[in-house]
Amino acid sequence: MNAVSSLVGHPGWLVWVAVKAILLYLTAVLAMRVGGRRTLAELSAYDFVAAVAVGAIVGRLPSAPDASYLSGAVTLVAILAAHALITWVRLRPAGRRLIEKGPVVVVAHGRALTGNLHRAGMTRADLDALLREHGVGEVDAVHLAVLEGRGRLSVLPRDEGHR
Repeated sequence: MNAVSSLVGHPGWLVWVAVKAILLYLTAVLAMRVGGRRTLAELSAYDFVAAVAVGAIVGRLPSAPDASYLSGAVTLVAILAAHALITWVRLRPAGRRLIEKGPVVVVAHGRALTGNLHRAGMTRADLDALLREHGVGEVDAVHLAVLEGRGRLSVLPRDEGHR
């Protein structure tokens, strides 16, 4: 193989790479459409894993000389079927407890709850930064702050008369 061929590749092979990439992309889009919008909406941990896996498959398989479109499509369908199964399990109360973290109250009545912050894997600096994102400068201005299961912070301000 000469230097130019090593750098650019064989034109016939490049056509097949493009065809596999297009087919895998279309397969992923179709499978995600069948699976519903959850994969592309707010990403939970299992949504993120599915999205990364799909991206890795669609990005890597077309240029792999030892991987066919069919092996890529089967891999995509298997990943998305596992994602659908986890989504189904999550809809059951027992499954939800296994798969998702519940909400954690991190501020109550103007006081940061240190134990709950630590259980949520947060420091006081993390909390202060998230409160600032909500336009809150001080913890004592917060009636209730809840770290939701997906990592977002919900903040209910204190009533001005109750400080």
